[in-house]
Amino acid sequence: MAIHKALGIKRDHSGAYDGTWRKTSGAILESENPATGRAIGTVRQATGTEYDACVKAAQKAFERWRMVPGPKRGEYVRRIGNAFREHKEALGTLVSMETGKILQEGLGEVQEAIDIADFAVGLSRQLYGLTMPSERPLHSMREQWHPLGPIGIISAFNFPAAVWAWNSMLALVCGDACVWKPSPKAPLTAIAMTNVARAVLEPDGFGALVSLVIGSNEDVGARMVDDTRLPLVSFTGSSQVGRGVGARIAGRYGRAILECGGNNAIVVMEDADLELALPAILFGAVGTAGQRCTSTRRVLVHKKLAAQVERRLLKAYRGIAIGDPLKKGTLCGPLIDRAAVDTMQATLRRLRDEGGKVIAGGEPLLLKGNLAGGHFVKPAIAVAENHYRSVQEETFAPILFVIKIDDIDDAIRKHNAVPQGLSSAIFTQDVRNAERFLSAIGSDCGIANVNIGTSGAEIGGAFGGEKETGGGRESGSDSWKAYMRRQTNTVNWSRELPLAQGIQFG
Repeated sequence: MAIHKALGIKRDHSGAYDGTWRKTSGAILESENPATGRAIGTVRQATGTEYDACVKAAQKAFERWRMVPGPKRGEYVRRIGNAFREHKEALGTLVSMETGKILQEGLGEVQEAIDIADFAVGLSRQLYGLTMPSERPLHSMREQWHPLGPIGIISAFNFPAAVWAWNSMLALVCGDACVWKPSPKAPLTAIAMTNVARAVLEPDGFGALVSLVIGSNEDVGARMVDDTRLPLVSFTGSSQVGRGVGARIAGRYGRAILECGGNNAIVVMEDADLELALPAILFGAVGTAGQRCTSTRRVLVHKKLAAQVERRLLKAYRGIAIGDPLKKGTLCGPLIDRAAVDTMQATLRRLRDEGGKVIAGGEPLLLKGNLAGGHFVKPAIAVAENHYRSVQEETFAPILFVIKIDDIDDAIRKHNAVPQGLSSAIFTQDVRNAERFLSAIGSDCGIANVNIGTSGAEIGGAFGGEKETGGGRESGSDSWKAYMRRQTNTVNWSRELPLAQGIQFG
């Protein structure tokens, strides 16, 4: 394919990069286009031995990189961001082909990588510490930040480019190296992103800063989680897996950034502007075929508006164009694989058993022609109660649960009564409702919005959530601090040795 050639993806590509593409000896991994069910490339996976070689190379590169001044590191990242710009069309198309998200979303994901590179460039001159007054005369105190080390990145299929960029662009300007284990469902995007970045870094011997290891959970994932050479591991995945990952990393006194499940709700109050709320609900629930961690799973709608909102959602869902994600006008592509389709069906069966009602969609959709082998479904709307198990557990599929509320207190109570805590939103024209939702007694999520949806976070803000979402933060704000180590310095420039707290000793 022309895209493969443009992005340097070869037939039966190596699954390990450590400054050069290594010969790998693991099993063949096939990347499938979920819209057609057909393979678009193969990768020879890495084994534990090849993983170890990549980490050693990243460690060696880190030892040089940490001594490069921050603004100089930022210059490399600026050039990487520009390289993403040059290849945006090809990268976005590949993301769409490999994950099934519509082309506009694929291009948007690559734009996120570009944006975080730009953010990191400015950050490279702003890795600020503090100065603090000492209680001892002729003493000075300060706080500074140092590079942490090689960073492990374990990413999921649904954002195969952006999540790596969120982590790696910040890590690079902070002085760290990266070792990336991508999802086995999107290995070609990982190879392509690595090829773009390595072209900037390799000429100066820094290619291993963006090391890549494509392999099984046993050969690569478990080793990464337990590897003391990686002081930080950023994990994106389910809450169930994240719980074990976090415990194992903590057991070796490592750091973890955990970006796990979401069960995100939009609250629609009695005074909501439905011309704003309904498009936000539609995009949040149907965008990426419901396969975003920030996808809208629940609509908590005031009982006085419930019938109208249901009626208008049903009309909107009838107009959703489902099909080829590369075709202009398509709003919903396929689920990632057949297992995801089966999981969606199982959730809807459980919902019915619990007393809920599916009022739109939900069934598998069998398309013809080139898309006959694709994993398509009709996005579903279901009337439910918040306590149902089918509602409480995240299902990575386009299921929207409509739940009635009585008032703002009932909305907040039901909103917070799920295990996850990633993204949330309220639609209201009452400033008191808005501020209550954003207050300490309001949404318990890491992200809380007013009059916009749950999905589509900007890179300038810290991204992450609470409770079973994991508590980690990536991307903007001061998330860079996770990739560095803090050091407090006290300098005595007197000829005396006074002790703190006025202690007299000896």
